[in-house]
Amino acid sequence: MLGLTTWFTIGTLGMVVGTAMLAYGVTLVPDERKRTLALAAVVPAIAAVAYALMALGFGGLTTGDGATVFVPRYVDWLLTTPIHVAIIALVVGASTGLIARLATLQALTIVFGFVGATLAAPLNWALYLVGGACFGAVVYLLYGDCEALAAGESDDVAALFRKLRSFVVVLWLVYPVIWLLAPAGVGLMDTETAALVVTYIDVVAKVGFGLIAINDFASMAVATDETADTTVGDAGVAD
Repeated sequence: MLGLTTWFTIGTLGMVVGTAMLAYGVTLVPDERKRTLALAAVVPAIAAVAYALMALGFGGLTTGDGATVFVPRYVDWLLTTPIHVAIIALVVGASTGLIARLATLQALTIVFGFVGATLAAPLNWALYLVGGACFGAVVYLLYGDCEALAAGESDDVAALFRKLRSFVVVLWLVYPVIWLLAPAGVGLMDTETAALVVTYIDVVAKVGFGLIAINDFASMAVATDETADTTVGDAGVAD
C-alpha cells in the first residue's frame, strides 16, 4: 500500500536526480554565473537529505491536535526558499540589503508556518496570517524593488528574472492552500495526500527553478558567442 514512506522515497530520488542534473548544468554556464547557479543545485541537495530523513521515519512531530508535522521538511524550506529568492534578486543585481530583506522575510514565512502548524486554534490561524503577510512582503519586493532593477538589465536577463519570479510565486501560493486543507488547518486533506502533493510540488519547484535558470543563462552565452563570431566575420570581410 502506498503511503508516506513511498512518497518520501520518491521525493528523495527526485531530488537526487535533480541535483545531479543541475550540477552538470552549472558546468555549461559562463564562469561569472557559476557561483550563483551552484546555489540552485544546492537546493535539491538539501531537500534530498530532508526527504531521506522522512523516508527513514525521522522528524515526525505529533501536535496536540493529533496532526503530524514533519520537521525536516520545514528545515529544508527554511534553508532553500531564501536561496531561491536570493537567486532571483541576484539575476537583476540586487543590493546585499535588498537580498537580506527578501531572505529574512521568506525565512519568517516558513518559521511562522511551522510554529502555526504545531499549535491549536486560534493561535495556528494567527500565525498562518502572519506568515502569509511575510510572504506578501516578499512578493511586494519582487514586483517593486526588483522589478525596478530589471528595467535596467538586458531584455534576456529581465525576461529570465520575470520567468523565475512568476514560477516561484505561482508555485509557492499552492503551499499555504495545502497547509489550509491539511490536518494542520481545516483537515479536509489527510496527511498521506498532503505528503503526496507537497512532494510533487517540491520536486517541480526546486529542480524546475534550477533548470530554467541554467537553460536561459546557457542560451544567453551561446547567443553572445554567435554574435561575437558574426562580428569578427563581418570585420574580416570588411578588411
